[in-house]
Formats: sequence, C-alpha cells, structure tokens
Amino acid sequence: MAAGPLFLGAGIFQGFARDGFDFTRNAISQLALGAAGWIQTVNFLLAGALLIAGAAGLRRMLGGGAGGTWGPVLVGIFGVSFWAAAALPADAGAGFPVGTPDTTVMSGHGAGHMAAGMVGYLALCAAFLVLARPLATRGCRSWAVASRLAPVAVLAGFMASAASVLAFTAGAGLGLVWLSAVTARLATAPRPQLGS
Repeated sequence: MAAGPLFLGAGIFQGFARDGFDFTRNAISQLALGAAGWIQTVNFLLAGALLIAGAAGLRRMLGGGAGGTWGPVLVGIFGVSFWAAAALPADAGAGFPVGTPDTTVMSGHGAGHMAAGMVGYLALCAAFLVLARPLATRGCRSWAVASRLAPVAVLAGFMASAASVLAFTAGAGLGLVWLSAVTARLATAPRPQLGS
C-alpha cells in the first residue's frame, strides 16, 4: 500500500528541488541522473521491494480464492520492473540534467529502462483486471468496475506521452495510486464465506 505514495512523493519532491527539472518536459525516471541521482535510484529500489513484499502479502490475503494466484504474480512482476528501472537508468534529454541538449539519443540502458517500464505497467494493468474479481466477490462491485477501467486510463496516459510528458506521469501515477487503493480495500473488505 505504501509503495506508490512513497515513490510518487519522493519523485515530486525531487522534481521541485532539482535544478533544471521540469515536469512538463522530463519524466520522473530522469531524476536518477546527475549528482543527486542516487536518491531516485534508491527510490526505485525501495518501491520495488515494497511492491514485491506487497505481492507476497496479497498472496496470503487472497489465499486460494479468486485472483489469488495471478494477482500477486503480476504485482510482483511490477515490483521487479522497478529494480530493472534502477539498474538501467533513463537517458538524459529535454534539458535534464542541466546542460543536456533538448534532444534525446536512445542508448541500450535507456531502451532497457523503457522496456522494463512497459512490461511492468502492462503487468500492473493485467493485475487490475485480475483483482477486480476478488473485489467483486467481497461485495465491492463499484471498486471492481473501477479496477477494470483503471487500465484504460493508465494506458491512455502512456499513449499520450508522445504529446505530453505530463500525460505519461499522470498515467503512471494513477496506476501506483490505484494499486494502493485496491490493496487497502481488499485488506479491509469482508472475506467471502466458504461456499459462497
């Protein structure tokens, strides 16, 4: 539950604190570049660890019930994608770090970073679809519907990233926040009775 808010909070704070960073031009991943980049790298590693621990907790919570196998696996893949993103930093560009040209030249590690994010967020979107079922079986029907719609909003933000980095950030942030909300709701919702 804490991974998304902590990751976003640390990223937003850094974005306002780092010289040359502009949320309308730069992705939060680029904060891992430059002298203070280690902070964002640690942010990726910590978020990944929290997501993987959360996936283990989700597996215990759901047991052998609806979504109890694939939901946690997909959330775990999402967590591992944060570790891959930490190991493979994004490319400099769009004026960040300070002194970087506006154009971005794709490197091998930059392509790996993008691939990790793509795999991770596709796994997250799939997890939302899978977790809609245990939400429904616990009587959280509106949450289940919203969980089926969340991937559309996340992917729309990613698709609009060519026109606006803010759209990408909003899509990624929505995915993190919705995962926190869904796991909190599953933790507090009454568990279905056996045989129901």
